[in-house]
Amino acid sequence: MAADALELVDLTVTFRSKDAPGQRYTAVGGTTLRVAAGEFVSVVGPTGCGKSTLLNVAAGLLQPSSGQVRVFGEPLAGTNRRAGYMFQSDALMPWRSALANVMAGLQYRGAGDADAADQARAWLARVGLSGFEDRYPHQLSGGMRKRTALAQVLALDPDIILMDEPFSALDIQTRQLMENEVLALWAAKRKAVLFITHDLDESIAMSDRVVVLSAGPATHPIGEFTIDLPRPRDVAEVRMHPRFVDLHARIWAVLRDEVLKGYAQQLQKAA
Repeated sequence: MAADALELVDLTVTFRSKDAPGQRYTAVGGTTLRVAAGEFVSVVGPTGCGKSTLLNVAAGLLQPSSGQVRVFGEPLAGTNRRAGYMFQSDALMPWRSALANVMAGLQYRGAGDADAADQARAWLARVGLSGFEDRYPHQLSGGMRKRTALAQVLALDPDIILMDEPFSALDIQTRQLMENEVLALWAAKRKAVLFITHDLDESIAMSDRVVVLSAGPATHPIGEFTIDLPRPRDVAEVRMHPRFVDLHARIWAVLRDEVLKGYAQQLQKAA
């Protein structure tokens, strides 16, 4: 049996508490999460519950306090070089054009300038940005910057794609266009995807499986749902499918109380 692309096994992550010096805060507790090769898995949970912490551990940017991360069956040591990471905020270099931003990772991996430029142009074309290669980030719309960031990640041909609420800042129309573009590109390559989102509709529309996290502290999975909607999917049209409505109701029944707990915790912190 082939190894999963990504395994987070019995993870616990603790930090020094900002509110109580000398004490520690457990962000993630006893969490196990697996993503098969070619599988699209979304993680949903209340704001501040530790979703991004899990992604940073999967990327090798954060060491867990206990537990293990395995990548295609091998323990992860250091940065996860088989993963590409698309951040919530733009990670584009403002002094580089769209083309130069996409080239950067390829050049870092040893590609020559001409080869990197050819690959970068091809990926910008695939995400609908032909003719915008010479534009700088401040000259691009929010959706165009997200397309550039997506090309930047996909150009490296990672086996695992980590996405941290990448479309949360976009308007609903642009967001749905980007979601459909991601699904089309994913269908062509079938990479393993771990997608973090606070949007339940988005998670159901895009995923093979949705994992629900509890409110913190010590967030952990409290529900897991197979999304058996037919593919290919249009993220706007699939929301009208009766099975979508049924799945939404089932997942929300698990998620609702955790969202309320998380909201109460945020209010308490702000008081």
